[in-house]
Amino acid sequence: MWLMIIIMAISMIGIGVIQLMWFKSSVQQDEKNFDDKVSIALAIVKERLLEDAHKTDIVMRKYREYQKGKTKKRFLFNQINTYKSILNSAKNKKEKTQYNFEISSTEMLINPYAFLERINKNHLASYIKHEIEQQGIDLKYDYGVYSNKSESFIIMNGHFLAQIGSTQNKSHAMTGNALFNSNYQISLFNSPSNIGDNNNKVPGYLKIYFPDKDRWLWSSVMNSLILSLLFTGLVLFAFGYTIYVVQRQKQISEMKTDFINNMTHEFKTPIATISLAADSIGSPKILGSQEKVMRFTNIIKQENKRMLSQVEKVLQMAMLDKKTIQLKLTDIDIHQIITEAVDHASLKIEKRDGQLTKNLNAEKHIIKADRTHISNIVHNLLDNAEKYSPDTLDITIATINNKNGIIIDITDKGLGMSKDQVKNIFEKFYRVHTGNIHNVKGFGLGLSYVKALVEAHNGTISVKSEKSKGSTFSISLPFGL
Repeated sequence: MWLMIIIMAISMIGIGVIQLMWFKSSVQQDEKNFDDKVSIALAIVKERLLEDAHKTDIVMRKYREYQKGKTKKRFLFNQINTYKSILNSAKNKKEKTQYNFEISSTEMLINPYAFLERINKNHLASYIKHEIEQQGIDLKYDYGVYSNKSESFIIMNGHFLAQIGSTQNKSHAMTGNALFNSNYQISLFNSPSNIGDNNNKVPGYLKIYFPDKDRWLWSSVMNSLILSLLFTGLVLFAFGYTIYVVQRQKQISEMKTDFINNMTHEFKTPIATISLAADSIGSPKILGSQEKVMRFTNIIKQENKRMLSQVEKVLQMAMLDKKTIQLKLTDIDIHQIITEAVDHASLKIEKRDGQLTKNLNAEKHIIKADRTHISNIVHNLLDNAEKYSPDTLDITIATINNKNGIIIDITDKGLGMSKDQVKNIFEKFYRVHTGNIHNVKGFGLGLSYVKALVEAHNGTISVKSEKSKGSTFSISLPFGL
């Protein structure tokens, strides 16, 4: 059993780890595909912004801005001036476009921040939306243009941001921003590394952030994950139920073995007695005495009656299991039945110097039930209380009314039971062990018979017990079915 549990546990852990790795790999692959799509979209947006920059008229304004005192960049300004002269004499559109590009590219080498600051926010929003949709991404996003010069965003979600106060403080404030820390970014208007005094080679970045990305990635595998957990749960339930059934069958098998041993022991004595009495009757000395013949005949009858009583218990339980027992319902007086049972049990109890106390406090004690079975219930419980009280024989039987009927409590100060024993006490064939000595007789059918009959009367039975301190059986029966 334990080997099977260990193997199954290892198998389920292995399956769980493999499934987790598969889901993680699937999410990582989806994330990689998502990252590639975003990178493609940002690259296209960058190119479109660069094309827009080449169409601006900032070249000469920047030329005048940097002309005075910018000796290290004199060559670049001369190039711009040359391209400008050629542009004026260009005859076709293709040449004009080419030299416009040359002028813009050269200007970017001098001051790329100028292009960053001249980005058209409406064009930017349109480009991003179009390219994100082209890549099949349908998620909410935030975007912004970050300037390395001001160390802050100059455009965010289609709005220009005002430069107020210390840009350094702004930079610190932006450090914790999800957009600022986003991995999805691309540099804008990069300048070469070999240009004179250009310290910041990257003027800024276009950043984009998807707040719902993680949830979207896991949602793609969520259905599979739920189904996997469901089927894994079903497998675990089936395995657990199988273990329960096997353990249950093992317990029942042990109880049936115990039942057979007890039945053999119970029948062995009367059979031996009947055999001995029958042999004695056949003796010539006994046959000559009618008194002795009658004595042995009575012994045979009593022992035979005892065996029939035991067999009847087994047959009654079989009938209860098949739901074929018929209740003969009549109005019965519970107090009368208890009094008769107490009178019957008093002989054995007094013989052991014990006491049996009645506290019949129920004001309404007439119920509709089967007299024979109710009487058997009370007799069984009193018999159990007497059998499992090896030392102090002190039994109390009490009644009280509740709103639906009558409650019968039978309390003893006997051996008591552990919690595990209490759980199984009403199981068929179960008997509370009192050690290796067979000092408590029975088949283990009495309490299961009691429970079945109480429930057949729409009643309930419960037990409270403490080891070495005794037990209380409580039966609740309705006034009528």
